[in-house]
Amino acid sequence: MESHLRMVLLVFFVLILGISTRTVYGAVSRSTLKKINTVNRKGPHLGIIVPNFFELSPLLQSTSFVADQKLPHLDFSGRRFRFGRLDNQSVVIVMTGLSMLNAGITTQLLLSLFKVKGVVHYGISGNADPQLQIGDVTIPQYWAHTGLWNWQRFGDGPDDLLSFESYGDYTREFGYLNFSNFNNKTESGYKYEANFLNNVWYQPEEIFPVDGTPEVRQHAFWVPINKRYFALAQQLEDLKLGGCVNTTCLPRTPIVVRVKRGVSANVFVDNNAYRQFLNSKFNATSIDMESAAVALVCKQQKAPFIVIRALSDLAGGGSSVSNEASTFASLAAQNAVDVVLGFISLLSS
Repeated sequence: MESHLRMVLLVFFVLILGISTRTVYGAVSRSTLKKINTVNRKGPHLGIIVPNFFELSPLLQSTSFVADQKLPHLDFSGRRFRFGRLDNQSVVIVMTGLSMLNAGITTQLLLSLFKVKGVVHYGISGNADPQLQIGDVTIPQYWAHTGLWNWQRFGDGPDDLLSFESYGDYTREFGYLNFSNFNNKTESGYKYEANFLNNVWYQPEEIFPVDGTPEVRQHAFWVPINKRYFALAQQLEDLKLGGCVNTTCLPRTPIVVRVKRGVSANVFVDNNAYRQFLNSKFNATSIDMESAAVALVCKQQKAPFIVIRALSDLAGGGSSVSNEASTFASLAAQNAVDVVLGFISLLSS
């Protein structure tokens, strides 16, 4: 009887030991969950989201960043979350990779896993405003995803009903791009060739806010950054920025400027006509591939956020420095980091 009891207890402890080493809580293991809880006990944190490593590196190399000695980072779901302090702020830093999809997934992971009080997203971007130059750092007040389109069939015009418009799924609020406006007017016989690409109408995103009814969608196009963050950023407009790479200098010293709007899509814009269209139609300055995804996820999750983007080129060319993006990309990345550090210092004061 006693030996039988010992055997039962042994099996029981083996089972317990086996369970403790298995993956539990869905995709999060016990050991990972323990680390996440350790990080969150030190929170809330400021989340810092960066697209690529060449933009991340100047921040990690900054003397302002002090990595956590006990838990400098946590790798999860293909992302590395770095922990430490900037100024007096406890921070979680993560790199997204290129594109709206990566930026959206990474932002959601950050906000779901960690206790985050606000998000700072920074990097470099294309420029749609010829009045600004490479190295200038922009802080747009609003962001939109300009890659969600209703593409009309050939023959339909601006007054024709859009697909599903009668159901309220699409809108004409944000205007359209008529490809024939940019046609080269190639003649065939006595008539111009028709442009079968016709029009695309820009559409808002569907979002599902955390305080809304599940599966009941809302629409969002222009997503505002946090009002307090935007007001605070005005104090950065006198910040001194770098203007030279070795002995190669920009025509003037770069500036920090708050602008009205920035746009994002999974499109690298290296086209003069489309850049002018985005600037005239949407009053857009910054053009990139991630910021609107960060903005939309933060809006859904009710997380305050700000986006800081340094201009690396005039999209599609058109200025004396427009083709020098490769030369000044490192300078633009450093300028963005300098503005981020300045902003965090303001938050800490």
